[in-house]
Amino acid sequence: MELAVLNITGKETGKKVTLEDAVFGIEPNDHAIYLDVKQYFANKRQGTHKSKQRNEVAGSTRKLKKQKGTGGARAGSIKSPLFVGGGRVFGPVPRDYSFKLNKKLKQLARKSALSYKAKDEQIIVIEDFSIETPKTKTFIDITKNLNLDGKKIMLVLPESDNNIILSSRNLQKVKVIPASNINTYDVMNAGTILMTENSVGVINQMFGL
Repeated sequence: MELAVLNITGKETGKKVTLEDAVFGIEPNDHAIYLDVKQYFANKRQGTHKSKQRNEVAGSTRKLKKQKGTGGARAGSIKSPLFVGGGRVFGPVPRDYSFKLNKKLKQLARKSALSYKAKDEQIIVIEDFSIETPKTKTFIDITKNLNLDGKKIMLVLPESDNNIILSSRNLQKVKVIPASNINTYDVMNAGTILMTENSVGVINQMFGL
């Protein structure tokens, strides 16, 4: 697939860039996308939830009443889960929610996500650019020139650029990442993928092309 390269004013430069079919033109695998996104959210969970078991609750261990002859159910200590203030049965305990996915499956998921965006014509390629001084208005002007003002955008750079990141971080619907950090969730979550020329090469290199 060939796409025209635009400049930051929104006009065509006359250049074209090729999106490799092996990355941007495969048959998407929905299950691979599901697993990769599931892992993304699982890895973000802190897993610090905790409730007190009966052995951790403060209270006397004295038996509340005799075992037989009261006409009621037998009762142990005040720390029993049956009583207010007692321990909780099978409550949550700290745990690690992360799980492993094979490298090839993760690559398949990312290529599937990129292929969906390419198929839906939601990828725009622009010339490599820089911003001299961090300024949100400068970045907003660029999005307006590309008819992307107010839309959910993911800008992919060949490498991290602090001035561009600082210029965009106040915009709620904009995310800027280096191509090496591209992931399935961010691709699927973005309305439009804005890629610089050199970032296309970095992505191809990531997938061994």
